[in-house]
Amino acid sequence: MKRILKYSSTSVVVLMIVGSAFGQTDPGVRNGTIDAGFGLTSVSGSSPDPNKVAFFNNGFTRFETAKTVTGSSNNGLGPRFNLNACGQCHSQPANGGSSPSSSEFPFVGDNPESEVLSRGIAFSPNTIPYFVSASGPVLEARFPYFFTNSGETSERDGGVHDLYTVQGNPDASSCTLAQPHFNTAASFNDIVFRIPTPVFGAGYIENIGEDTLINFFNGEVGNPFGVSGTFNYNGNDRTISRFGWKAQNKSMLLFSGEAFNVEMGITNELFQNERPNPDEENNFVGLPSGCLNLTGTGYPEDKTPINTSNSGTAASSDITMFAIFMRLLEQPTARPSGYSTATTTVTAASISRGQTAFSTVGCAACHAPSLTTDTSNLDSELTHATAHLYSDLEIHHMGGLADNILQGMAMGDQFRTSPLWGVGQRIFFLHDGRASDLLTAIQDHCLAPVSGSGFPASEACTAEANFAALPATSGGGTTTSQQDVLNFLRSL
Repeated sequence: MKRILKYSSTSVVVLMIVGSAFGQTDPGVRNGTIDAGFGLTSVSGSSPDPNKVAFFNNGFTRFETAKTVTGSSNNGLGPRFNLNACGQCHSQPANGGSSPSSSEFPFVGDNPESEVLSRGIAFSPNTIPYFVSASGPVLEARFPYFFTNSGETSERDGGVHDLYTVQGNPDASSCTLAQPHFNTAASFNDIVFRIPTPVFGAGYIENIGEDTLINFFNGEVGNPFGVSGTFNYNGNDRTISRFGWKAQNKSMLLFSGEAFNVEMGITNELFQNERPNPDEENNFVGLPSGCLNLTGTGYPEDKTPINTSNSGTAASSDITMFAIFMRLLEQPTARPSGYSTATTTVTAASISRGQTAFSTVGCAACHAPSLTTDTSNLDSELTHATAHLYSDLEIHHMGGLADNILQGMAMGDQFRTSPLWGVGQRIFFLHDGRASDLLTAIQDHCLAPVSGSGFPASEACTAEANFAALPATSGGGTTTSQQDVLNFLRSL
């Protein structure tokens, strides 16, 4: 059995009904202020460094700017793409975040993937894939295995199949490319999804030393919660990688370069060649000639302008400025003193009880509340700083959450411990956005592996069982409850 896909929506609904019957509920997205998306003190403080402000603002502008095929100063889009600006995927609750919603604070807007036709980003004959909706998350699609008209093959795919092509775009009239066969993939149960990972506090994560990560790992050996993670490693220098759903990327620069190439089809100094889709690559045919070098300028399309006299921010490539912008983003601000949502007000006392229970039930065995950074040569604020990321940056076996995608050392059932900072204003949870409330997300951490998959049980099952053993609510008293844990998580 090789297809390890997400459980049906029926399973999720059952879990939600069971949870709701006992009274505990996710308090929902925090309102009032946006608690992420601002720069470090050197950028956003009372005495900012003008040079860092210039680089941060320039990176932010490039992060937000829509890319075109040709005809502007931001060329290179396509020939295949998911969206045409970093900030479209990473927008909730601010630039650098995750999938947006028009119905949740701060009401960023609908899923931009559902609007590509009306926005003039994609043209006929593109259609909106069946899994994209205005109220759903931004999704990246992957096929675990290659397939033909007669069915799935035994050859591993695992690559991104972009949602849209530039066919029909007046600036790409020579390019003819069909969209992937998403419906066929679904009929073979051979499609999985990813949502954008937030990049708040990226400079802190980059600057957490290997010794710190290894020391935390060693300190958890033999823990009573059944947690036994490992690390994903960069294939070149064999150091711990830490970005992406499977910790497959080593640095923010690599993260930026890959996204520019894979999500928008833009070649750059890290990924210099046009990217065929996985089928073309596997069949040794490559992209059609009419879809090559659509800008007419050669490769890479994004580059350091060494043939000009530019200096300062203008002397850097887009991917460099993306990385600098993300490195200078502050970690999200928590609200331990209490907060309000659209439906309720949460007290500091409940948050405090939930924080204690979060550790005692075993969640902190993976979601390390804080790690300390090394000395930074980028910003003094990142030197020996406390990163409240709630992650060990390890990869763990996750049972029924498996997507059967291999990335680096990460197997089909292994995922990086998702940092929880900023979760108070996040809308969609888990790697594929299947959950939109925290109670379901917690329960789904212990889904059983698909029968015959060969994958072990999730490492989170003991912690999830301990959480489930707590009373649903405190009943107006001071007994620690599941509701307190949910309230604490939404305070982060």
